[in-house]
Amino acid sequence: MSRIFAIVQAGASGVAGVLAGEALRKTAQASGRKIDIEVHTDLGVLNPLAEPSLGPDDLVLFVAPEGADDGVMKGKPHRRLDIEAVLANPAAALDGAGDGARVESSSSTPSIVAVTSCPTGIAHTFMAAEGLTEGARQLGYPIRVETQGSVGAGNELTAQEIAGADVVIIAADREVDRARFAGKRVFASNTKPAITGGAKLIERALAEAKEQGGQAGSAAATSTREERVGPYKHLMTGVSFMLPFVVAGGLLIALAFALGGIHANEDAARGTLAHALFQIGANGGFALIVPALAGYIAFSIADRPGIAPGMIGGMLAANIGAGFLGGIVAGFIAGYGVYWLNRLIQLPKNLQGLKPVLILPLLGSLLTGLLMIYAVGTPVAALLATLTEALRSMQGSSAIVLGLILGAMSAFDMGGPVNKAGYAFSVGLIASEVYTPMAATMAAGMVPPLGLALATRLFRNRFTHEELEASGAAAVLGLAFVTEGAIPFAARDPLRVIPALMAGSAVAGAISMGAGVELRVPHGGVFVLPIPGAVSHLLAYGLAIVAGTVVTALVVGLLKRPIAQVLPEAA
Repeated sequence: MSRIFAIVQAGASGVAGVLAGEALRKTAQASGRKIDIEVHTDLGVLNPLAEPSLGPDDLVLFVAPEGADDGVMKGKPHRRLDIEAVLANPAAALDGAGDGARVESSSSTPSIVAVTSCPTGIAHTFMAAEGLTEGARQLGYPIRVETQGSVGAGNELTAQEIAGADVVIIAADREVDRARFAGKRVFASNTKPAITGGAKLIERALAEAKEQGGQAGSAAATSTREERVGPYKHLMTGVSFMLPFVVAGGLLIALAFALGGIHANEDAARGTLAHALFQIGANGGFALIVPALAGYIAFSIADRPGIAPGMIGGMLAANIGAGFLGGIVAGFIAGYGVYWLNRLIQLPKNLQGLKPVLILPLLGSLLTGLLMIYAVGTPVAALLATLTEALRSMQGSSAIVLGLILGAMSAFDMGGPVNKAGYAFSVGLIASEVYTPMAATMAAGMVPPLGLALATRLFRNRFTHEELEASGAAAVLGLAFVTEGAIPFAARDPLRVIPALMAGSAVAGAISMGAGVELRVPHGGVFVLPIPGAVSHLLAYGLAIVAGTVVTALVVGLLKRPIAQVLPEAA
């Protein structure tokens, strides 16, 4: 006679799980079939079963709410049922015809889900997704990759896909919310390994992934991260969430000046559309730059309980004149303060729900606010004032040197840590109304893909057929200020290509800074240049980009050697 083994994963729904188990037991007994039932609840395991030796006719049932993890089955072939379906019709469930039943594969092939993200959510996000997809294809593993880009989540993972995954890979340069992965094996990395070696990263993840703490499905639960990431990643998370405020505020202010002239922000213009746009951009968008930066740095460190203390600290930093530097300090104070408060404060289980919504935000805000007012705020404000005045007074050689440095940083790793450090510095200064570094950084970031695209036209025998085909895409990415478009070329010959890219970008940055070009928005490439007021000294800015592009192309042609076989000219 065939046997039935049922494992009911009830979780918090303990009563429903016990009722489902009893319904299955009575139905099996009524039909003369033997059944053994194990029920898992938050309070423990009821009637634990010994490891069964399955026969060919035996039936294994896994009964759980929709989306629950079936890791307890340890890869055994089983029929998955929803608790509600079992309660509604246990006889149909036992006969294999109940609604919601599906047979899970016993294949040893791991199922993988992944999330990719980067601070700007444009290039590295999708390049990492492509790298993981290609790596999984090489290994023969199924994978689903969610991209958390600049316009939100793409190809979003469902609860069922997460529940059925053997491992979750997070390839991100900023912090990603892991609450939905509680109880799963999670492996975290930055985007670079996914881009350069997706298959190796997947193999590492399968071998080294660790179980994510927390309670699955509980959005209010405070996540205590078992893997803490470094300050750079926390900073990039803050910058990522800050960017939309900078873009929206900067463009609205530019449009205000375009419509109402340089006096659009004065009381005499009150009541006009230009004055309204300025109010929205300056008093709305720009006023939230520093709080958003601080709040999401704290979120990256301490999860949701850190957001309120971080934003409050950021608002205080803005009000006392500490600017983006004060926001960064406030974000780290709030984040690490809440993180340690969460670990130090121990409450009874029935009071744990108060920590993330009451105790941690209150104490974290108190700690951050007092430190910003009485200890940190004043010296940081003085430092920012000194830095701002120094940057505004830069002329001649000093401005050119800063442009050279920012330009070289932009091209050094093309979207990596050095590039992002210069970018974050420039974006932060926009909040202090210092716009010249941003112009130099964007010009320098556009140059590498544009210079390589030009080099493929001037020195065709230095490039492979694949590189020649990719040159058009690189040009478009360069025009859009996506420096990562140069990565495929640099990866093939880094010792020759990267110095050429740094030379051209340094030239572009130096010309931009030397000409005093100001850029009020942090992204967009040539597509924001036609917007009135977005950039000053437009002709000089265009000259900087063209000069950098030409220098890059010529140095690439000088350093790269002709390939073994010269390709014929395109018809």
